[in-house]
Parts: sequence; structure tokens; C-alpha cells
Amino acid sequence: MENSLLFLFKADIISEIGGFMEKTLVVMAAGMGSRFGGLKQIEPVGPNGEFIIDYSVYDAKRAGFGKVVFVIKKELEEVFRETIGKRLEDKIDVAYAFQEIGDIPSKKYLAEKRTKPWGTVQAVLCSKDYVEGDFVVINADDFYGYDTYVKASSFLDEEMSDHVYASITFPYIKTASLFGSVKRAVCFTHDGNISELVESKITTKDGYAIAEPLSGEEAFSISLDQAVSMNIFAFKHSFFQYLEEYFKEYFLHDDEYILSNEALLPDVVEKNIKNGKIILRNVPTTSSWFGVTYKEDLEGLKKSIGELIKKGEYPNKLWE
Repeated sequence: MENSLLFLFKADIISEIGGFMEKTLVVMAAGMGSRFGGLKQIEPVGPNGEFIIDYSVYDAKRAGFGKVVFVIKKELEEVFRETIGKRLEDKIDVAYAFQEIGDIPSKKYLAEKRTKPWGTVQAVLCSKDYVEGDFVVINADDFYGYDTYVKASSFLDEEMSDHVYASITFPYIKTASLFGSVKRAVCFTHDGNISELVESKITTKDGYAIAEPLSGEEAFSISLDQAVSMNIFAFKHSFFQYLEEYFKEYFLHDDEYILSNEALLPDVVEKNIKNGKIILRNVPTTSSWFGVTYKEDLEGLKKSIGELIKKGEYPNKLWE
């Protein structure tokens, strides 16, 4: 009884200071998965109909996260609640934020010409009203692995400050697809910090890879173990101010640029690293990354999850 009371007392204290009980997972799930050809976020990958999101939330919960915010399109709310939300609502605090094309700071007339949301900057901004303290951002269609969430959770507890954030990184080769090129943010590091992120289209060659910056700058070669960002970042609530500033600046460009590009999360981080406003720690994970860039990736993902279940890393039925 005394131990139980002590645990509750500690939990209350941790909650008050914005630690363990307040950690939030923000899941960017508004993308339609154009190269996959459908809603890849709700494609079953586990032996009992589990989705990638199920494994992400499961891992985050056991790593100490107490809340998940799904950033989705409003028209997907019903299908998300039916397929994912209902079975999670009694396991973890669940909230929904809506990423809408018309929700922009200026030039509202451009919304009529846009066919998809404005990028990951807008996606994270949509979650602001549902995030009270420290949070971690992930892609809905990426399987990051348990160690990734442990590393993120530990960083929030031990190293986070108002201007010191983290990217949990993977070696490029662990994120490559057998079926074509992929888009990744190449991370250049110095003394444990990320000094530059370059959003690139990466193609694997024999023993190395070629990164073509999305900015149009000259392509460069990288090693297969080069650190890359998979859009999993650990932030304090203070980061929202940088997102708001960047999103407003994005709409200062000419209309053609605005309509043909996206406001991307790594670009916000990169800009504020260079102007000295933030420090971004490089936190490598030992987890394996799995994802579905192409439809052909799906069977390999299912097989990989099956192997992890056989090793005892996940139960056969995830939420029993």
C-alpha cells in the first residue's frame, strides 16, 4: 500500500513539472500516400489487423507517453475513429486535430488552387491547442521501433530545454526502399549536434547513395550509414513559435512557389539552427525502421513485424 501511494505521489509530481505523464505523441496522418495509391496509414500490417499507427502508439505508451494527437483531414475523422481511435481511447488519451487547406495565415485565395495540405509545418501547427508540454512528432506511416521512443522519452526527461531539441536519427540504409528512391533529410553532425539538414531525394547505388537536394542544389554522395531524419523530433512547446514564424514567411513567397512547394518541418529546424536560435541534438536509435514508400514495400513490412513478434518484442495481439 505504501509503495502504491508513493508511486501515485511521484506520478503527480512528475505530471506537475511536465514530465512523464505529460508527454504527447503528435502523429502526422493527413497525407494520402500518393505513391502507395491509398491511405497507407490504415493499411493493416500486423497479424490481427494492427496498423503501423498501433505499433507506434504501443511503443510510445510503454516508453512513457500519456497522450496521442492524430493530425488528420476532417473528412477522414470517421474512418480514423472507427479503425484506430476506438481501440486506443481506453489505452491512452486520444485527441484529433484537423489539417485543412484553408487554414493558412494569408493569401486565402490560394486554397482554392491547392489539392493537398501545405506540408508538415502546418500539420504540427494544427496540434498546438492539444499539446500542453513536451512532445514528439512522427509520421503516421513509419514504423520507428521501441528503442526510438525510449531514446526520445529519455531526451525529454534529461536533456530538453526551451531551445535544445532533438532528432532521433537512423542510418540511411535502414530507411532505404528496394523499389525506388526515397525522400529523407540528410543530417550533418558536429559534436553530437545536427548542424545541417538537407531535404533530399536519395537513390541507393553500389555501396553508397546519391542525395539530390529538393532545393535544386547540386547532388552529393553519402555513405550508407549516413544519419537521416525520418521526421521524428522531440520538442518543447516553445517550438510552436518557430513554426508560426516560418509558416507566415512561407506565404510571403510568390504564388507559384507557394502552390508548387510545401512548408517542411526539417526546413524550420534547419533555419533556426543556422541563425543560432536552437540546438538540435543528434540522438541515434538502434531500432530498425520500416515503412511503405511504395506499395511493394508492404509485404516486407508485414514480414519484418512478424519476425519481431517471433522474437518476443511484440505480442501477437497487440492490445490484449
